[in-house]
Amino acid sequence: MAHKLVMKRGKKTGAAPGTLVHVGEQNNAKITLEVIDYDQHQLSEFELDNPADCARLLTSDSISWINLNGSHQVSVIESLGKLLQLHPLVMEDILNTDQRPKLEAHEGYLYIVMKMLQFCDKTQEIRTEQLSLILSDRLLISIQERPGDVFNGIRERLRNGRRQRLLQADYLAYALIDAVVDHYFLLLESLSDQIEVLEDELVTQPTPDTLGRIHHFKREMLLLRKAVWPLRELLNHLMRDENPLIGDETRLYLRDVYDHTIHILDTIETLRELLVSMLDLYLSSINNRMNDVMKTLTLIATIFMPLTFIAGVYGMNFAFMPELNYPWAYPAVIGFMLCVAVGLLLYFRRRHWL
Repeated sequence: MAHKLVMKRGKKTGAAPGTLVHVGEQNNAKITLEVIDYDQHQLSEFELDNPADCARLLTSDSISWINLNGSHQVSVIESLGKLLQLHPLVMEDILNTDQRPKLEAHEGYLYIVMKMLQFCDKTQEIRTEQLSLILSDRLLISIQERPGDVFNGIRERLRNGRRQRLLQADYLAYALIDAVVDHYFLLLESLSDQIEVLEDELVTQPTPDTLGRIHHFKREMLLLRKAVWPLRELLNHLMRDENPLIGDETRLYLRDVYDHTIHILDTIETLRELLVSMLDLYLSSINNRMNDVMKTLTLIATIFMPLTFIAGVYGMNFAFMPELNYPWAYPAVIGFMLCVAVGLLLYFRRRHWL
């Protein structure tokens, strides 16, 4: 299901701050907890059934990445929040999946909100999913709305390469952010291909369906801009704010992600301007086609005006008309009408009206 630009918040209206109510796509799937626990010497992967089972990871000397698939069960988020001593407003934001990308610094941890986006070729729509990251000294928790993400490459690097396992949890958080941003490039490539096809169709044979697809892609670009624009501010704060949870080496990598974000925003603006120009081109094309139709009808009407006049004169039922008694009168009138029509056609052609 495509993401709405404005999500319904009827269940939250009038509730006290910190009230835990899920706002987002309805989902009855079972929530899973995937854990990757590692240091420079070892790595282990396992699943947990209950957030309370994560307690032993809080006192471990290794680095733990807990990936929570599903944010629709209030009881699970509440249990995890109590275990990690999260602020009630943070738990509320995790359950409210319509958050804009942002960064919040709390005592002992950072809370980061991003959007994971995927382009569906079948429906040509962008599917959006909120990603919440909670970063502490040796722990990173990623909370997704549903199973499936863009982090398989990171998992493989952790399994096969020891270099990333030498770095701290802040670098792992950077890796997740970088994977999400890199996926934006793939999404833009798919959108760009579809817009190029639409542009070719617009030039050759525009139809009313073409106009609908232009408006559709304009809406998708708005959704994409809504997800990416605040990300620039988020990364800027991560780079510049003095926070002990973010090391100097990781800040250098975050600067690279920041540059990628600027590039993505430039591409979004370019595609948006292209769609606006395509809309103008479509309207101009329709007006030109209408003008051609009106021009053709006007020429036809102009040619038939003198013919109608001649036919009207000789169609009057007067008893005394001098031509009525001539045997060649009928073919003479028909020939004269043809000469008038041909003469008008030659005149229009000479004036380049045809």
